[in-house]
Amino acid sequence: MHSMMATIIAVAANVNLRKGLAELGSGLAYGLAALGPGIGIGIIFGQAISAIARQPETAGPVRSLAFLGFALAEALALIGFVVFVLLKYTG
Repeated sequence: MHSMMATIIAVAANVNLRKGLAELGSGLAYGLAALGPGIGIGIIFGQAISAIARQPETAGPVRSLAFLGFALAEALALIGFVVFVLLKYTG
């Protein structure tokens, strides 16, 4: 009887461990997916400000290119969020 109870506790602990690791993995997936675009967006706008400060007459094209780069980098963060939701709520 004691070994059966120990087996049930071990199985329950294994299920909780798997669930906990899945939660941790999904959180890390989104955290790492948001890290790259966050750094990229900072670089994009930092370089755009630098370019506009050096040549103010190019503000229009630089600004539009900066927003295009921002949109593409932000799309990567949104894809990471979708992967996070899929990992968290499926399986």
